[in-house]
Amino acid sequence: MKLLFVADPLESFKTYKDSTFAMMREAASRGHELWACEAKDLVWQRGGKVSAQARRFTLTGEVDAWFNPDARTGITLADMGAVLMRSDPPFDSEYFYATHLLEQAEREGAKVFNKPAALRNHPEKLAILEFPQFIGPTLVTRHAAEIRAFHAAHQDIILKPLDGMGGMGIFRVGPDGLNLGSIIETLNKHGAQTVMVQRYLPEIVQGDKRILIIDGEPIPHALARIPQGSEIRGNMAVGGKGVAQPLSARDREIATTIGRILAARGLLLVGLDVIGDCVTEINVTSPTGFQEVTQQTGFDVARTFIDALERHID
Repeated sequence: MKLLFVADPLESFKTYKDSTFAMMREAASRGHELWACEAKDLVWQRGGKVSAQARRFTLTGEVDAWFNPDARTGITLADMGAVLMRSDPPFDSEYFYATHLLEQAEREGAKVFNKPAALRNHPEKLAILEFPQFIGPTLVTRHAAEIRAFHAAHQDIILKPLDGMGGMGIFRVGPDGLNLGSIIETLNKHGAQTVMVQRYLPEIVQGDKRILIIDGEPIPHALARIPQGSEIRGNMAVGGKGVAQPLSARDREIATTIGRILAARGLLLVGLDVIGDCVTEINVTSPTGFQEVTQQTGFDVARTFIDALERHID
């Protein structure tokens, strides 16, 4: 079948760690036909269906020149066997618009994963609000006074923008409150932007665990992303060390409860971020960690994902 990956430019992939590449490699091994475009390539016009200028490509097995593309050609999304939305955050206005075009493609018969409406309804920072039993003390506000009060109550806090990714824009403020005012101004922009504030979780030194959930069921190993040196962030994008480890009983409880709810809403792939016993984010746009978990544990995450995708397409 034809699989269309709506993703960042293929030329930008770091194939040694890219989860979308792992999906492509597994799909190709089963004989599926690979196509790719970017979100900016999606087009709709009255009287027609959602289409795109896309490239069919094959994998070469090489490290650098890893794909061999055909010329771009016009395709209709409803004619694909499946459409996989794998564009990286940020979840900005253009991403939002792309989900509407993909939802129109669904109405025209396309099968899109993750479901576009579910992508819109589960912004990665704010999706945790639905599950207060699994999160630590958290505040979402535009008001500087609320942030200061939260700091006074909890002393050691993390502040983050709602549209960041890869640990971008995350600050820690300790009991001395050093630079709190400046950080609030930077993130909050004098009340123009909403900020998330969470109590600092000291368990971060053991890792920010990425738990992958496929079709409602958690993968048996988490990828603990451990901060290095003086860094407070465990994100791989800022140098965190990824160490695969079996899920704890609490990890499995969290992942199974949240995973089954989100799978029923059309989220085939979810990546939970868990520090200690607390969920800090729910990633639905382009969760990563496939290759690291597979390489360290032997559990083939990509195979499990393509198995689930095929079940939903049949």
